[in-house]
Order: sequence, then structure tokens, then C-alpha cells
Amino acid sequence: MKLKEVDRTATQAWSPAQCHPIYLATGTSAQQLDATFSTNASLEIFELDLSDPSLDMKSCATFSSSHRYHKLIWGPHKMDSKGNLSGVLIAGGENGNVILYDPSRIIAGDSDVVIAQNDKHTGPVRALDVNVFQTNLVASGANESEIYIWDLNNFATPMTPGAKTQPPEDISCIAWNRQVQHILASASPSGRATVWDLRKNEPIIKVSDHSNRMHCSGLAWHPDIATQMVLASEDDRLPVIQMWDLRFASSPLRVLENHARGVLAIAWSMADPELLLSCGKDGKILCCNPNTGEVLYELPTNTQWCFDIQWCPRNPAVLSAASFDGRISVYSIMGGSTDGLRQKQVDKLSSSFGNLDPFGTGQPLPPLQLPQQAPPQGVVVLPLKKPPKWIRRPVGASFSFGGKLVTFENSKPQPGTEQQPQRHQVHISQVVTEKEFLLRSDHLQQVVQSQGFVSYCQKKIEASQTDFEKNVWSFLKVNFEEDSRGKYLELLGYRKEDLGKKSIKEENRETEISLSAGGTFNISVSGDIDGLITQALLTGNFESAVDLCLHDNRMADAIILAIAGGQELLARTQKKYFAKTQSKITRLITAVVMKNWKEIVQSCDLKNWREALAAVLTYARPDEFSALCDLLGTRLEKEGDSLLQTQACLCYICAGNIEKLVACWTKAQDGSNPLSLQDLIEKVVILRKAVQLTQATDTSAIGVLLAEKMSQYASLLAAQGSIAAALAFLPANTSQPNIVQLRDRLRRAQGEPMPEQEAASRALYDRQHMSKGGPGPAMGQTQVSRAPAQQYYPHGENPPPPGFILPGPNNPNMAVQPPTSSGHMYAQVPSYPQPQRPQNGWNDPPALNRVPKKKKIPDNFTPPVPITSPIMNPLGDPQSQMQQQQPPSVPAPTSGQAPFPQPHLPGSQPIQPFHGMQQPLQPAIPPAFSKPNMEGAPGAPIGNTIQHVQSLPTEKITKKPIPDEHLILKTTFEELIQRCLASATDPQTKRKLDDANKRLEFLYDKLREQTLSPTILNGLHNIARSIETRNYLEGLNIHTHVVSNSNFSETSAFMPVLKVVLTQANKLGV
Repeated sequence: MKLKEVDRTATQAWSPAQCHPIYLATGTSAQQLDATFSTNASLEIFELDLSDPSLDMKSCATFSSSHRYHKLIWGPHKMDSKGNLSGVLIAGGENGNVILYDPSRIIAGDSDVVIAQNDKHTGPVRALDVNVFQTNLVASGANESEIYIWDLNNFATPMTPGAKTQPPEDISCIAWNRQVQHILASASPSGRATVWDLRKNEPIIKVSDHSNRMHCSGLAWHPDIATQMVLASEDDRLPVIQMWDLRFASSPLRVLENHARGVLAIAWSMADPELLLSCGKDGKILCCNPNTGEVLYELPTNTQWCFDIQWCPRNPAVLSAASFDGRISVYSIMGGSTDGLRQKQVDKLSSSFGNLDPFGTGQPLPPLQLPQQAPPQGVVVLPLKKPPKWIRRPVGASFSFGGKLVTFENSKPQPGTEQQPQRHQVHISQVVTEKEFLLRSDHLQQVVQSQGFVSYCQKKIEASQTDFEKNVWSFLKVNFEEDSRGKYLELLGYRKEDLGKKSIKEENRETEISLSAGGTFNISVSGDIDGLITQALLTGNFESAVDLCLHDNRMADAIILAIAGGQELLARTQKKYFAKTQSKITRLITAVVMKNWKEIVQSCDLKNWREALAAVLTYARPDEFSALCDLLGTRLEKEGDSLLQTQACLCYICAGNIEKLVACWTKAQDGSNPLSLQDLIEKVVILRKAVQLTQATDTSAIGVLLAEKMSQYASLLAAQGSIAAALAFLPANTSQPNIVQLRDRLRRAQGEPMPEQEAASRALYDRQHMSKGGPGPAMGQTQVSRAPAQQYYPHGENPPPPGFILPGPNNPNMAVQPPTSSGHMYAQVPSYPQPQRPQNGWNDPPALNRVPKKKKIPDNFTPPVPITSPIMNPLGDPQSQMQQQQPPSVPAPTSGQAPFPQPHLPGSQPIQPFHGMQQPLQPAIPPAFSKPNMEGAPGAPIGNTIQHVQSLPTEKITKKPIPDEHLILKTTFEELIQRCLASATDPQTKRKLDDANKRLEFLYDKLREQTLSPTILNGLHNIARSIETRNYLEGLNIHTHVVSNSNFSETSAFMPVLKVVLTQANKLGV
């Protein structure tokens, strides 16, 4: 795409790569005149500003010169890496002079811009080049085989590379080698190129074309390979670019024939060796790959010839072309929009006429409106066919699911191996960053499999670094031991044995006191409180006695009497006692006596959470134990004290509440670290196993938070490459989208078929076999349901093909034959009639000679509706499938009527015809189409045996396989025909291609029999290779060569057909 343009008849030179901004120097071209026949000459410098959307280039400076130039180059001599100095402009004049200019002075507007000048050459200097290794060395070439090497530090005395070549001739091109600094090449219009070694001061090799029509107009060395160079020919009889390798310089290594007329100039990109620019007399500027000859880009130019093209050293996507119409154009090979170019043409046209009507009316013209498309779009110029080297990634890496790291590296090809296609290697490696995490996860899986939970918890207790961690694992371990509640109490600091010893001591002391009391006692019935109690007791009024004791604050006596008075009185007395008595342990006694454990959990001071948990462990029933532990844990978790919040985990462990344990642990611990998540998962897995053992509850149902943690854990395992472990830990009975998606990815990573994949595969299988066996039921027809799972077929036999109608009571015209053999089906499947088959089929058993009885057809017989779906031929050959014709006397079935209703066999399910079966079930044919006197298969019924319409005996011919080395021919030709059929729109063309596809079977048969000569086989393989490269003209040339050099009788069956295919492919451009 065009970026800028300058209207100058001039040679050009880009500023060196170190220079910024980018400049383009132009010098008035020698031996060219513009339309004004001006003889003035100038040297101008333009700045390339790509931020400006217009096509005009900004002119920085102009220097009027007395010379016209054949060649202009810009060297980086005395320029640092930052581009502080602008280098040297070197010009080759028409009078044998070489002139050095200072670009910085020209840009500054100084008058003294010439650094040095030397006119040692004879004739015009048409060739100049700067050594890329020693930028002070410049080579120049002129008439009479003159080549000089100039040292810019000592410009007065040039050197020669050796003796002049004989006979003397003009030097049209000169170029330094890009890899070896002392190698120089020169070329002349006669077509000869000479390679010079400056260390020896002599030519070391001469290259010339044997046709003697090679007129060299361009010479360029390979940017990377030291021994390769290209030569361009401007002769219209030989418009080629030859690629030579000096290691075998007897003939060109490759010849590029992309131009129709002579090539005027070439330029090889230093940034990408696969980009070679060329311009020719055919008006084209092409960018091609010199290794393959493929044209990668054609610049949109006018019909004028370009005599010079150059790549921009700093911006590798930019190039410039100087044409004979007096214009230098700057292009980009990366494509773009042409809106700016169209607008400039409009503006130029408007400025030519001004604002007045050109036809003399004197009226101002309205602004010119460009025709707009809907929607308005500019013409977009596409870039190169493939990305250039400078935007290709030299290396790359990407992580994929499962911890896989995919890396690639574009290795630099070694010299001499560029002819071979470069092999690109992609490395896939497993990245493991959390080794300890994986080890602990593997250990946990082994523990789960071996059920060694107690020893695992004990190891965790021993390895615990904090008391809290030790307590957690101790509580988890208790779940797998006997008397878990007692062990919980011991962990809380309450041992029944210690309490028992203390209580025994108190009992002994009380016994000693009670033994000291004795003798008689007095029963008083006085009027005091004791007398009233005595009276109540003597009359059996326990309720009054208890009330009197409570009134006198004799609580112990009241409780003792209430026990004697019964449970109801005892309960009332306890309530009155607890209402009157207030002590430190009253509420505890109240809760214990009243069995109100919820009161303890809800009302106790959280500093005494251990005591509350101990009471729950001691007294709570199993059905309320978990809820009470949850309640205590919830209170602890809501408390502001972080220490109490972490202790809630112990309550949740006792309760077996996994979801709340996860929530509490997440708040207390840092979950971002993989090892911290591993700690949580270890506790969760052990607790789930404990709940399964102790509470006998289903732990498969998990909460949202636990599912999230397990999903996160599985993702971490998958990222470390443990796909199987990740799938094992992932919850299986949840419908959360993220977990379902992760499970799907894990299964795919393991290579397991997904249910939807199996269903899709089954549907595809059904469609494929339905298309082979015949169409399905028509619109409105009854479709037969699928057979139940209990119906199966013996080994070696397949279900019936589609379209087979089974006889039944709903169709009186089709008789169900009784079973005659038990060797074809099991008892679960009802027997079906087996029609007669042609003998000697590929899957047929030996036929038994039987003479079936003829059935007499009644006179008033009406034939049934014919079968409308095709019947699979028993040999599986589509060519021999029978064609059924509907009798004219029988009306066609309507769209809502099934020609054969679905049969319902007694005691069986409706049966869906399966696909691909040859035996034992066969289509039921109406008796009108049956033929008697046919040989039957073993076990076939005798009598009204159903027959095929066409019963001529046929044989199955088994073809040999095509040898592996020739199988590529069949694959290539068939793929080409399919591409042509996809692109062809003419029915006649499609018929030709279909016929060709069938007739090529003759070729495949000859390949199977291996009867073709080596010459024909080599030709066919060459044609296949040309098809793979889409070079159909080359394929036709090879075809002609093969036909002309082989026996006609050997190729007449398939070579004309192959020519038709190649011709159509070339015509369609597939």
C-alpha cells in the first residue's frame, strides 16, 4: 500500500538504520529528462512522517548541484549508535566522479556540503555499495571494468580488488558480501558476475548463464548465507531472477520467473531473507520468497516502469520505488486503506480547476463528492500472505490446562540447509511448582485408600507446631476410636477416673460421720414447724410436708420428702428449689436436673466453653448432640476474640459439621497458600470419613463453600499435572457450573469420552448408516421405536438394516413364520422370517438344497402397498441394490399413512431396526414379489418363504488393498475432485467430475495389481506433488510427458480422465 510519494525524477537513498527520524535523500537522475526538459540538478532530503495521513513528504533541505547522479547511497560512516551524526551521502556521477556529501550540513542549509570528490573513474559511476562491517570502505564500479575500493578516511587514493576482467565491459552492479567482509561481487550487462577476494586481490569465481541472454541489472547477496546471491536479467527474452550458490556454481540453484518482461532492479530484505523485491518492465513490483518462488505480495502500482527499489533500513516494512514517470513512491508491505490516495486525487483534480466552472459560466463549483458505498468503506489492501520475520515470535511459551507448558523456538537454519523445509518443534513439558503440596496430596490419597486414619492423625499430632493444630488432629483422631465421647472429655481435661477417686474419699468421710449417730429418737407433734411436718408425715400428706420444709428453707428435707411423694411432686419441688436457691452452680444443676442442655450452651460464659462442651458430651442424646455442638461453635465464632473463634473448629469437629468447619477455618487461616489449602482439605477428608463411620450419614451432599474449596483444590492439583487426583477430589454430585465445567475439562484431559460426546457419536453413526441403508420414515409416517436393552444378537451377527418391516398382527398380509432354528437368536428375541438369500454371499453359510413348497395365491388376492424405503442388498454393493417399482394399480400412500404399520409381537416390545446387519433378520417382502423354488439358508422355514425381488446369484469380489507407497495417489486425487465439486456451479462440470471419480477406479485397480511401469508411477507421484502445491499447469506438463513416453494401452483407461480433473482444477482455481 502506498504511504507517501515525491514528484521527482531522481535516484534515492534511505538514511542508515541508526538515524532517527527517517530521511530519504533524492538526487536528480542522469540520462533522464522531465516534461520541462530542465537541465538543473539538485540533492534533496525528505523526512518520512508516518503520523501524517497525507501522501506528501516533508522536504527538509535542497542543495543545488552541478551533477546528475547514476547512483546514490547513504553510509553510516562516523555515525554512533544513537544517530547523533547523520553519516555520509555518496553519489556516483555521470562523468566518472564519486562525491561525498554531509547530510547534516544539507539539512542545516549550509552551502559547503561536499566533503570530498574524486573523478578517477572512466565513464559514469553506476554501481556503489558500502561495506557493512567496515563502514569506511566503499566499492564503486564504472566503464572499462573499473572497480575501486575507497577508504573514506583516505579518499584520495583508492584501491583495486585485482586486475581488470577481460574483455573490458561496464560494471552495472556491485555488492559487498553480508557475512564475509573481504568478499565483493560485481556484475556486468553481459550477464557475467565476478566474485573478488580482497585479501588475495584477485577474482576467485565467475558466474555466468549458459544461454548468453542474461543481461544483469541487479545483484544482491543473501543476508544470512554467505555463498548465495541472486542476479536479475533485464532481457525481455529471459525475464528471470537467478539464485546461485557458489558451492556448486555450474548452474543456478533456482530460477524465479514471476515477471513477464525484463527485471530492472532487485532488493533483498536484510530483516527477512524470505523477502526479495523486484521490479520489471511489465510494470509490476513483486515481493517473493526466493526459496520457493512464491509471490507473497504485489504492490498496487501504475503501469510505469520502476528503475530502482530499496528497503528502508530502519523500518523493515517500508520500501521506496523510483519510476520513469518522475515519481518516487513509498509503500508498506503490511497493507492498509487507500482512502488517503483517493482523497489526494480528488484534491488535485479540484485544485486544477479552482472554484470556477471550467465551461465558462462563471458559477462556483460545489465541492466534489466521492461516491460512497453503503456502508462507506475504503479499499483495504491486504498485507503479505505470511507474516514477515520481524513480527514473528522467535520464541514463545504458553501454559495450558493441567500444568502443561507449551514452548517453541524458531531456530536459525544452518548454512546449506535452507533448501529443506524448516522443521518447527513444539515442546510440551509438565511444570510442577508445588512439590510438597503434591507429596502431601499423594499421601492423603494413600491414607484414604488404606483406611489408616488413626496412624495418619497420630503423625499429624506429632508434627503439629501449635497447640491448636495438635488439638484439632487429636479431636479428629478420637472419631476413629472407641468411646469417642469419653475421649473428647479427656481432651477437654475431664477424666472420669479422677472424679471417681475424689467422690470415693467424700463418701468414706460421710460414712464415718453417719456411723457415729445412734440410739432412740423422739416423734414430736408440737405446734412448731417440726410438729406440723410430723403430723403431715404421719397422715401421709407429703405435699404439705414439702411445702412446710420449703417455707422453713429446709431444702434437703423437702427434696427427700418429694422423692417419697412421687415424680410429679418431685418436679414441682425442684422448680421451687431452683427458684429460691441462687449459687454459682445453680443454673448448671438446673440444666442437668431438668435436662435443658440448650440452656447450658446458650447461656454459659464463653470462657467456660470447655465445660459446656463437656456437659454436652456427657449428657446430650445422640439426636441432639450435633445441634448442641453447632450452637456452641456458632457462639464461639461470633465472639470477637480470635482465640475463641479458632476454638469453634473443635466444636464443629465434634458435631461433624464439615461445611461450618470449612467456613471457620477459612476465616482463621490464610487460604491463599496451597499448603494452607492442603491443611484444610486433609482435615475435611478425615472428618468426612469419621462422620461416615460414627454417624452413618450420607456425606456425599456438600455445601457451597466446601464445593468451592474442593474445586479450588482440584484446580491446584490439575495445575501441577495430577489430573487423576484432581478428578478424585472433585465433588461428584453437585450442579454448580464451575465444578461441572472443571470436571468436564479434567475428563477431557484424561481422554475420557463425555456423555454428550457418546450421544453425538451415536447420532452420527445413526445418520451415516441411515444414509447408506435408505431414508428414514417420510413425513407423517410412523417411526419404529428403539428396541429394548434385553434384545440382543449372538456373536458375529448384526441387527437388521434400516427400512426393514417386521411382520405382525397389524399387517395381515405379512405372515409371521414359526422359528425353525435356535442357532441364530437367543430366547429373549422373538424369531423373525428369514428370506432367501442369493447363494455364495460373503457372509453366507453353505446352502442346503431344499425344495420349498409352492403356495397357491388366491384369485381375489390384492397386493399390499409396496415398500417405499430401499432394501439393503445382502452383498452391501450399492451398484446392485434393487430398484422397486410401484404397481400402477396400487394407489400411493398418503402423507399421513404409514405404508406398513409398526408390528406388535405378542409379549415383546416394539423393535427399532438396527443398522448394518446382514443376518439373521431380513426385510419382509409382500408375497406379490416373492419367487418360489429358491434355495434356502440353513434353518430357513419351508413354505411361504419371503424372497428378494432380484434373486440373481452374485459374487462378492474382494479387492486387494492399495500398497502404502501409492495410497497417497488415491487420497490426493479424491481430495482434488471433492474440492472441485465444492467449487463448481455448472451441472455439466459436476457430471464430468463425478464420472472422472468413477473412472479413476481403473487406476486404483492397476495400483492394487501393481501392473504399472515405474515411469508411469513416478509421473503419477509427480502429478500428486504438483496438486499439493496447487501448481496444476506443472501437473498438466508432467501428464503430457507421461502420456508421450508410455504405452497408450497402459494409460488410456485413466490418464485422459486425470487430465480432465487437472484442467477443471486449474480453471476453478481450487
